[in-house]
Amino acid sequence: MGFLLVAACASLAVWLWLTLGQGMFWRTDTRLPPRHAPDHWPSVAIVVPARDEAEVLPRSLPSLLAQDYPGEAEVILVDDGSTDGTADLARRLAGAHPGLPLTVLSPGEPGAGWTGKLWALRHGIAHARSGTPRPAPGSSPAAVPGASPGASPAPSPGSSPGPAPDYLLLTDADIAHAPDSLRELVSAATSADLDLVSQMARLRAVSVWERLIVPAFVYFFAQLYPFRWINRPGTRTAAAAGGCVLLRTGAAVRAGIPESIRQAVIDDVSLARAVQRAGGRIWLGLAERVDSVRPYSSLTDLWRMVSRSAYAQLRHQPLLLAGTVAGLVLVYLVPPAALLAGLAAGRPATAWAGGLAWLLMAGTYLPMLRYYRQPAVLAPLLPLTALLYLLMTVDSAVQHYRGRGAAWKGRTYARPSDA
Repeated sequence: MGFLLVAACASLAVWLWLTLGQGMFWRTDTRLPPRHAPDHWPSVAIVVPARDEAEVLPRSLPSLLAQDYPGEAEVILVDDGSTDGTADLARRLAGAHPGLPLTVLSPGEPGAGWTGKLWALRHGIAHARSGTPRPAPGSSPAAVPGASPGASPAPSPGSSPGPAPDYLLLTDADIAHAPDSLRELVSAATSADLDLVSQMARLRAVSVWERLIVPAFVYFFAQLYPFRWINRPGTRTAAAAGGCVLLRTGAAVRAGIPESIRQAVIDDVSLARAVQRAGGRIWLGLAERVDSVRPYSSLTDLWRMVSRSAYAQLRHQPLLLAGTVAGLVLVYLVPPAALLAGLAAGRPATAWAGGLAWLLMAGTYLPMLRYYRQPAVLAPLLPLTALLYLLMTVDSAVQHYRGRGAAWKGRTYARPSDA
């Protein structure tokens, strides 16, 4: 029991530090910074990598085509070897939902040393920067397939060559945007002179497992990468949320995006680091009207989502894995164990230390539950969720050493790197 008292006191000390000294990570009020409309609206290319996304595309792509943006904008969907008709569906959706012009590219299988998403982004960004002809304002948008890697669509009547866009909006195929999303992102970037503005889309939290795991996923992410630290000028902390990243094209060129991070599994964090290292200013916060429409109805779906990149986050280092497991046990599992064991054994000091640590844990989790519109009763269950994440992380390492690391939609990146 003496050891448990020491562990409980250590956990309480950690929670006092996390609550007060870790960039107020638990607060959920980091939203888009103050902004005003620019005198001239810059041009934007929206690049959407998509692999087997026919299930979610009808709820996401129309929201991009319907963007109410005063400047020049286009949507480039890059079909990453889909087998479910994603490309054809995108063309049909463009016909049924007039709005921004859509181009569909099919660059083929990833080149050696590339992950699928970054290979798709490479072709989408290259197409946007090539100055290919774009429909003139007021003309009908057309969905054009890229016949081969690097192929450009033929000019349509009334089109004129356009320069490279000022900004790139990199957004996933399962992300739905409110009609003013692009306008607000660009206003934030131009008002604060930011090279990268990223919003963490609100993930779906409908099923029992989503309610238990999804808010904690964002909570843990913010704990590792406190938004206030990221957004502070001169900071060394860097991260982004890959579902919604507005990137200045010039900053992408200086950072060598995406070539410089072509093997990264955790591509959003790697992207932010590359932009920051190249002297760019970055910003990350929670979204208000940018939502993921991808369902994770079962524990298996969520397990796969977390475990595919958990060990990559630890740079595939066994010592970091051991330290992470020990840290999760101390920070999340010791408090309830100490409280219950202390009460059972009549050890009030142990019970108090464990109870206070558990109270701080639950209290810092409440704002994230409110953001996700979930009941407060889930807050004391965070140790259970942390145990699941611990097991997912260990499983991620096991799969890595079995040569099945970072498996996603039929592809496996056995030993990827994360720059």
